[in-house]
Amino acid sequence: MTNIDPKPPLLRINVAIFVGLPLAALLLVPAWGIYRGFDTAQWLWALAFLYLNGMSITGGYHRLWAHKAYEASPALKWLFAFWGAGALQNSILVWASDHRRHHRHVDDNELDPYSAGRGLWFSHMGWMLREYRCNEPDFSNARDLERDPIVVWQHRHYVPLTVFMNLGLPLLLGVWLGDIIGTVLLVGLLRLVVNHHVTFFINSLAHFWGSRPYTESNSARDNGFLAFLTYGEGYHNFHHIFQADYRNGIRWWQWDPTKWMISACARLGLASNLNRVPDFRIQRALLDTEFDRARAKLAKAQDSESLRQMLEREYQEFTESINQWTALQALRYERRKEQLGGVLGEKKLHLQQKWEHAALRTRLKELEYSLKMQRKRLGLLMQQLQLQAQPA
Repeated sequence: MTNIDPKPPLLRINVAIFVGLPLAALLLVPAWGIYRGFDTAQWLWALAFLYLNGMSITGGYHRLWAHKAYEASPALKWLFAFWGAGALQNSILVWASDHRRHHRHVDDNELDPYSAGRGLWFSHMGWMLREYRCNEPDFSNARDLERDPIVVWQHRHYVPLTVFMNLGLPLLLGVWLGDIIGTVLLVGLLRLVVNHHVTFFINSLAHFWGSRPYTESNSARDNGFLAFLTYGEGYHNFHHIFQADYRNGIRWWQWDPTKWMISACARLGLASNLNRVPDFRIQRALLDTEFDRARAKLAKAQDSESLRQMLEREYQEFTESINQWTALQALRYERRKEQLGGVLGEKKLHLQQKWEHAALRTRLKELEYSLKMQRKRLGLLMQQLQLQAQPA
């Protein structure tokens, strides 16, 4: 039984930001729209600010700094530091530290800062409105970020920086567009409120609504609609099991503009060392989850001995594939060490190493393909279980 104080003191500044600003937007934006109206340029600038803020959080705060999913040039880091401050979600250091704790202790009501186990409201924004013990600053998990001069600079100057990005910049833009009040309301206020809540959807809705194809060990879900709203962050079940991958949406058709931005930056020389989880590990996670589901269904089914035997044969083949893949990866590592330590100038040795590398790669691809085929067979077995479960 947990000892959680249900009503610690309110954080007045946070209440003003996360409750007061949405109420102000709800009243003032329509009022000004009726009185004066907004032009196309203001709406486009609001959208531009929204995406710059949002993707600085997803591509910078989240995938770059919190998870080290890739490396970025100083220019790209500065861009993320400024526009991320404009999202008004705290400094990189605080945000990334909280997020790392969330991943390490996901769904733990005492240690996860925004645990979904404490309800939809708490995980969405309630966790920020009171002085909960799980939100006490602790940067012991972010020593690497404390050595990053850009992170440290932004943390020290966060308040004036976020005031400039959220008020000063919209004011200057309003002077240029000829409507200061309208621009501040649309580009400053409404954009900020929308940005807040689409980000908060990942902490809340993405732990309640969607599918769990990769793991059922935590509450994170994959949800394509949330991915559309959150610049690709909605494939949250994948992310929680493969957090160091620079992608969230791994299929070509999955909406993940943050992934595309990082990939484009890599082509331009602004990003490097993009982490990608091997496809075999992804297929393994999918199969692990499907085997667990199949076993659960078989436990409830009657007269299913033949299906149970089929499942155990499939699982034995699955285990053998994993063992082969592990052995091949170890062999691949040894070959790389030999290449680095060998005399690569000798043509014969170089050709032999290339041949061995190609053979290893081919075998790894064959194993990946065998897992994909096994998933199809397991899908057919699940269909048989479904039919068997239906009443005659």
